[in-house]
Amino acid sequence: MSPMIEVEALEKRFGATRALRGVDLVGEEARVLALLGPNGAGKTTLVRILTTLLRPDAGRARVAGHDVVADAAALRSAIGLAGQYAAVDELLTGRENLELVGLWYHLPRAVYRRRAQELLERFSLAETGDRLVRGYSGGMRRRLDVAASLVAQPEVLFLDEPTTGLDPRTRNDLWAFIEELVAAGTTVLLTTQYMEEAERLAHRIVVMNAGTVAASGTVEELKEQVGGAVLSARVRDRSDLGRAAALMAEIGGGAVHTDADQQQVDLPTKGGTPVLIAAGRRFEEAGIGLDDLGIRRPSLDDVFLHLTGERVAPASPEVA
Repeated sequence: MSPMIEVEALEKRFGATRALRGVDLVGEEARVLALLGPNGAGKTTLVRILTTLLRPDAGRARVAGHDVVADAAALRSAIGLAGQYAAVDELLTGRENLELVGLWYHLPRAVYRRRAQELLERFSLAETGDRLVRGYSGGMRRRLDVAASLVAQPEVLFLDEPTTGLDPRTRNDLWAFIEELVAAGTTVLLTTQYMEEAERLAHRIVVMNAGTVAASGTVEELKEQVGGAVLSARVRDRSDLGRAAALMAEIGGGAVHTDADQQQVDLPTKGGTPVLIAAGRRFEEAGIGLDDLGIRRPSLDDVFLHLTGERVAPASPEVA
């Protein structure tokens, strides 16, 4: 696979804030590269540089063979972008929004009209395509925005948290559509707060933190960095959380994480059943009541916590 996205030592400052600190990454052709990271990690800044909306302060980046600074005009014809917020004109109809994008890309009228109809149908907007967008729900606007990024059938598609706020059915439909695009040869760079989304779609994941790349690899490669398993204990009484965390720390194996909302304590461990049995005995001896105790495989959420020190931020409310 040849690289379609190449980033080397990329730097970006906003005043005294270093948003990007020497970022390196590669996105291969016809693959999904997912960017994960807490708010403020630099994901959106990186996407804006790769789509020519920002100029880097140092380093270099190429997308679809074009330098993002020197070849910015040519690059814009090869990419599509759906940002975090739907960038559609509410004074136009859904169809007019899509056809306008076709005009910007200098597509022939017959082509952009056909593409607009195809995309309205594909994103379940055909019945409302001739209504003004100001009457659309938030989810409909989001779907239209993603459709607009596909009018010109770009070589590289940038999706910045594309399914935030979408209901589960629409999210699954969009996931299936992204898989179809990639199978047909499109390269996708995706930022997301949904670990399930990254696990399903991404061929490779880059975890960013504080403007740097904390780790990169496949889902399985990243999970291996956490350890063989996670020992989890959910206490019956919230007041026992502190004692449970201290007991887990004594067992050792990794950094203990306490989730007050779930009344749960997690510990990475390379042990198996013997560790589980020993932990059960120690909790019983300490008089700490448990609702659940078990060993599970690490999740992407565990990877995120391990690399960034944070849990994934809660998703926005879902809308149709």
